Amino acid sequence: MTRVRCVQEGRRGSLDNRSNRVSDNMRKETGRVGINIPNILTIIRIILTPLLVILLLRDLIGAALIVFAIAGISDALDGLVARLFNQRTVLGSFLDPIADKMLLSASFIAMAVLGLMPPWVSVVVISRDVVIVIGIAVLFITGSPFEVRPTFISKCTTTMQIVTVVYILMSGVTPLPEVLKAVLCWLTAGLTILSGLHYIYIGMHILQKGSGSDSTRGAS
Repeated sequence: MTRVRCVQEGRRGSLDNRSNRVSDNMRKETGRVGINIPNILTIIRIILTPLLVILLLRDLIGAALIVFAIAGISDALDGLVARLFNQRTVLGSFLDPIADKMLLSASFIAMAVLGLMPPWVSVVVISRDVVIVIGIAVLFITGSPFEVRPTFISKCTTTMQIVTVVYILMSGVTPLPEVLKAVLCWLTAGLTILSGLHYIYIGMHILQKGSGSDSTRGAS
C-alpha cells in the first residue's frame, strides 16, 4: 500500500509539474502576442493615417504636419518602450512595419495626387512596398522560415522618406528652397530602390536555402 501511495503521489507531482510548465508557456506566448503599450502606440499610428490623408485632401497642410509629427513620435516611443521594458511581441513585429508602410505610402500617394511632390517618387516608394509584400507572401506560401526584421538600408530608407515628407509638408506652410526638395526626392528614390533590391536578394537567398535543404532531405 505504501508503494502504491508513493507511486500515486509521484504521478500527481509529475502531472502538477507538467501543468505548471504548460501554464508558464501559455503566459509566455500571451506575452509575445498580447496587447501592450508599444502595440497600442502602433495602433494609434495606424488610426492617424486616414486622418492625415483627409487633412491633406482638405489642403490643411499645417494640421497634416502636426498629425505626421505625432505619428512619428509614437513610432519612436513604441520602439523605445519595447526595448526599455522588454515588451517586444510577435504582434508588434508585424504591426510596426505595417503601420510605417501605411503612413508613408498614404503620405506619398496623397502628396503626389495634390502635386506636392513628383509622382515618380511616389511610384518608386509604392513599388518597393508591393515587392516586399509579394516577397513575404511567396515565403509564406513556400513555407520558408524568415524573421520580420528591418535591415540597415531599410532603416536609412525609412528615415529619408520621413525627412522628405516632413520637408515637403513644411514647404507647404513656409517657403523653403526647391533645390533641397529635389535633392531629398532623388535621395529617397535612390535609397528606396537600393532597399528593394536588397530585400529581393535576401528573399532569393532564403528561397534557395530552403530548396537546398529540401533537396538534401530527398537525397537522404
